[in-house]
Amino acid sequence: MNWFAHYFPNVVTMKADFVTATGETLYMVAITAIVAGVIGMAMGITLVVTAPGGILANRLVYNLLDKLVNLFRSIPFVILLAVIAPVTRLIVGTAIGTTAAIVPLIVGAAPFYARQVQNALVEVDRGIIEAAQAVGSGPVALVFRVYLRESCSELIRVSVVTLISIIDLTAMAGAVGGGGLGNLAIIIGYDRFETDVTVMALIIILALVFLVQMIGDWLARRTNHA
Repeated sequence: MNWFAHYFPNVVTMKADFVTATGETLYMVAITAIVAGVIGMAMGITLVVTAPGGILANRLVYNLLDKLVNLFRSIPFVILLAVIAPVTRLIVGTAIGTTAAIVPLIVGAAPFYARQVQNALVEVDRGIIEAAQAVGSGPVALVFRVYLRESCSELIRVSVVTLISIIDLTAMAGAVGGGGLGNLAIIIGYDRFETDVTVMALIIILALVFLVQMIGDWLARRTNHA
């Protein structure tokens, strides 16, 4: 441990802070992933089934949702944090802190995931969809038994991409008062010139990313029945 104390002197004295910051990051990632995942999945499915030629084709719904997704995906996250601050205050009572950061994280991640889901679902073989329709499968059955089942492996892959993106966004949110490892890296590590703190925060974030990628790749291989 002598080498660790030598290269990371400030980290040694801030063990509790790193545990707390890591917990805050995992909290933001988990809640955002669940809520944005549900919203994004619903939006992605809607985009596919209402698209021209879809099983529930509806030009109005598709165009409206498509433009909405494009709009929110185009807003830089730092600007999004400021723009929806009033909404964040209305929902959680404050625009600063870990819980407050979850609101813009969801708003930023859901449209991104929706587009990823859409791209995964449109790859489903049209022949399989038509065969299911021929035997009397309705829209709900087609979504769950064909679209989601046939694209399971690809959905896992795009979910991993989105989850990694959320981890990145939590670091950015932390840099502007959202807490977590991003806050630790910038407010203490960068602003106080304690480089070892910034490096350790980066190492932990990278470890989370690699862990998510490894688990996601394993699950994708297990569900790939091509």
